[in-house]
Amino acid sequence: MIPEIKKILYATDFSHNSSYAFLYAIDMALKRDAKIVILHAIPPIPADVMARLEIIDDQRVLERARLKGPKEDKELIKNRVQEFCKKMEAQIGSSCPELITKIVVSFGHPVDEILKTADEEGCDMIVLGNHGKGFLSHTFLGSVSSGVLHRTRKPVFMIPLPSGKDAIELGEM
Repeated sequence: MIPEIKKILYATDFSHNSSYAFLYAIDMALKRDAKIVILHAIPPIPADVMARLEIIDDQRVLERARLKGPKEDKELIKNRVQEFCKKMEAQIGSSCPELITKIVVSFGHPVDEILKTADEEGCDMIVLGNHGKGFLSHTFLGSVSSGVLHRTRKPVFMIPLPSGKDAIELGEM
């Protein structure tokens, strides 16, 4: 027997792929009478970039770069997600607030944050866009979707952006 899917984690990086994946998360939520938790994980700044920023010696820039959780940034991102949700309502034929239970903005490595949020929020499955950057990019840079897929015990629904799909048609974030 397939377990019930009552809560879906939709992870977004605001790319065209994740916008397209949102349509799948909504469709699945509507068909299964499920709710959606939206996550945007802000990755840490690489050490070499931080070193360059420290040379600048601007405390305000350094504070934001260290990602200590500035409230304004989290609110800005939450507002961006809410605006995107409103744009999508016309395409999904349903009200986003009825489907979305929580918007989470976290600071950390995306794979870790996706897995942590899925567990903490009691999500039954994960939906995310797959960039499909190719073999070299995957081999040398790693991949969020691949990392999530290999480390979770939950079902993962990875959505590639189909060729010829226009971001404006999708309601770009």
